[in-house]
Amino acid sequence: MIALLQIAQLLLNIVWWIIVIQAILSWLVAFNIINTHSDLVRTVWTALGRMTEPLYRPIRRVMPDFGALDLSPMIVLLIVYILGEIVIPNIAASYIGVA
Repeated sequence: MIALLQIAQLLLNIVWWIIVIQAILSWLVAFNIINTHSDLVRTVWTALGRMTEPLYRPIRRVMPDFGALDLSPMIVLLIVYILGEIVIPNIAASYIGVA
């Protein structure tokens, strides 16, 4: 069980970094530092979008539209943080019997 929780923690860390990289890339594209005419940038942009869109979609359905401001990545990062720092350690502690 502890191994499964460690795998879940690793996956949450990967999701965290994917969202952070996507946010940085979106800023670079928005400020025209890099553009999506490059095949590499377009491929990375598309891949990151396909990985994160299933996470953002349910949140975007619930949250009101703020126009150009998209708060769904921040909400997902908050959920990932709560799962990784509170939920998983508490499950592990109760499984070990420390809590």
